[in-house]
Amino acid sequence: MTAPKQSTSSVDARPAPVISVIGTGYLGATHAAAMAEMGLDTIGVDVDPAKLAALSAGEVPFYEPGLPELITKHVATGKLRFTADIAEAVGAADVHFVCVGTPQKAGSHAANLSYVESATRGVAEHLTHPGLIVGKSTVPVGTAERLRGIVREFTPSGIEAELVWNPEFLREGKAVDDTLHPDRLVWGGASAAADAVIREVYAAPIAEGTPVITTDLATAELVKVSANAFLATKISFINAISEMCAITGADVTTLADALGHDARIGRKFLNAGLGFGGGCLPKDIRALMHRANELGAGRVVGLMQQVDEINMGQRERVIDMTIESLGGSVLNRRVAVIGAAFKPLTDDVRDSPALNVAAALHLRGAQVTLWDPEANETARRSFPTLSYATSKEDAIEGADVVLVLTEWDDIIGADPVALGELAGRRTVIDARNCLPVADWVKAGWTVRSLGRPTPVTGAPVSTAAGANDVLATAR
Repeated sequence: MTAPKQSTSSVDARPAPVISVIGTGYLGATHAAAMAEMGLDTIGVDVDPAKLAALSAGEVPFYEPGLPELITKHVATGKLRFTADIAEAVGAADVHFVCVGTPQKAGSHAANLSYVESATRGVAEHLTHPGLIVGKSTVPVGTAERLRGIVREFTPSGIEAELVWNPEFLREGKAVDDTLHPDRLVWGGASAAADAVIREVYAAPIAEGTPVITTDLATAELVKVSANAFLATKISFINAISEMCAITGADVTTLADALGHDARIGRKFLNAGLGFGGGCLPKDIRALMHRANELGAGRVVGLMQQVDEINMGQRERVIDMTIESLGGSVLNRRVAVIGAAFKPLTDDVRDSPALNVAAALHLRGAQVTLWDPEANETARRSFPTLSYATSKEDAIEGADVVLVLTEWDDIIGADPVALGELAGRRTVIDARNCLPVADWVKAGWTVRSLGRPTPVTGAPVSTAAGANDVLATAR
């Protein structure tokens, strides 16, 4: 491909590429804002006029710290704009990032690739000058090679086009920083000319010393899904060990701290608790499982099945603990749930363990009142039959049991004495092992945790369905 011929770089007189970002969901909106912050003229493309109007006004339809401010800043500078006209955007740009979703197919573990295929075709057929198409969506290995066939088929005659793959590694809640200051940059399948263009796009993080890994298409596709699969495996590993800790009286948190000092293991993602959720890890490990099965990689299939089963089993453990703490039935008992998002610093409730547990208890007849500092509204759209409180105090008032299902700072730093005066019974299930247990026990709470004893010696508990835990009660 040839060098871009649009705007002028502030570094030298060479032309700087103009960017189009196809899809303005979580990934696309963040990437578009970051490209503008890096000094590149950027156009975000979407089919939803309401979303485009909101983004143009600096309103982001999801919670991500720092993103609304960044979008507002660069809409004002003129570096960032949004449009529903893909022909206009593709005609104006040189590098086209495909940032659409690849959700799990209904009734299957496979990824739904219709959006990424449609977006790639949309770029190809509207090219008016040489263009570089850069896939960022998470896809099964082999997808990019097939997309190259779409590019060849639909690119107008005489127009030069190239497709490469550049996976994203965003963490919800820290996505802006992860895009502007990534811990690594990976792209695959690039010619020498395409490689030079991508390096110009990412000139700022490369200048900061961000490692660059260039490879083939298949490796680039596998890097992202393998990273997610490994992180999911770490979480399920420590959750499996937490069951042994509960049975033997060992402390899974101290155990994880000790493991984490080993540089080969590390402490991150070794927090025992309710397990992982969200829009990435669950669907990505299932898509990997499906693709591995297609390719005959049976050991990958078996490993991912175990990871998924352990993760889902944590939800059942917490449900069983709740039922037992209420004497064997939750029918008409008041259950306060703190947390709906799958993790803090987001309002994402996709495949959220917290919301799943709350809904399951509601279906068993519990009077569930839920509170989340950011995800109340997204949770309400998914489960409108639950009751939603405006504060943690409102949720806890009169409750027979309190479930901490998302580790928000609001509950970690809360005053257990004041909350105890509101609760009907001072029983809390710390499903994220995040509370300062000694403080809660001192305030008269019975604290139950997954695989972690408390500082106060209490009577052992015989739990239902193997959902072993530790009980400590201040008397």
